Amino acid sequence: MKTTLLLLAGLALAPLPLHAQDTLKTTNIQRCYMPVRLFLQGAAEAMPADKYTFKLAPEQMDFGQWISHSTERNYVDCATLRGEPNPMPKAKTDLLKTKADIVKALGESFQYCDAAFATLDDQKILASPQMVTAFLHTTVHNNEIYGNVVGYLRANHIVPPSTEMIQEMMKAKKTPQQMMKEMMDKYNAKPPGPGAREWH
Repeated sequence: MKTTLLLLAGLALAPLPLHAQDTLKTTNIQRCYMPVRLFLQGAAEAMPADKYTFKLAPEQMDFGQWISHSTERNYVDCATLRGEPNPMPKAKTDLLKTKADIVKALGESFQYCDAAFATLDDQKILASPQMVTAFLHTTVHNNEIYGNVVGYLRANHIVPPSTEMIQEMMKAKKTPQQMMKEMMDKYNAKPPGPGAREWH
């Protein structure tokens, strides 16, 4: 935990690109949304298909349902940011059952949000409480989901992507600034093909 907090503190101090002008948008996407997006997609890929129905307790959602819940809320929030009807309501995400379909839908939901972010600047985000909430919720909610699915991964002896990244940083003696650059490169790269890990 101490190492994780030190990494996050380092990432927070890493300099933003010089061309960044929209402080709220740039800071949230680079410091918060982008890492949790990569970690959550990495978690979805790391869990074996036969463990997608795994639950930590009978009353909890299974792993696949947690990932689909991220997909559902991404579309709710980013449809608000785009000012259009939600194209992927819960009635549709509830139909996703296989790992392949769930992973694909999650990636598409993040792409939908990325397209929404591309049209925004700080002025548009701050135009209404609804816009601010939707924008920040894409980070807050996905962090909550990732915090839950980490337990599912560890219960199945799978190292979470965030821990894997920290281990890589320590082994290679990389700085937080180097890790930030690598994450940004992954974030800006083309979506990975089937079976690819978001962080490795």
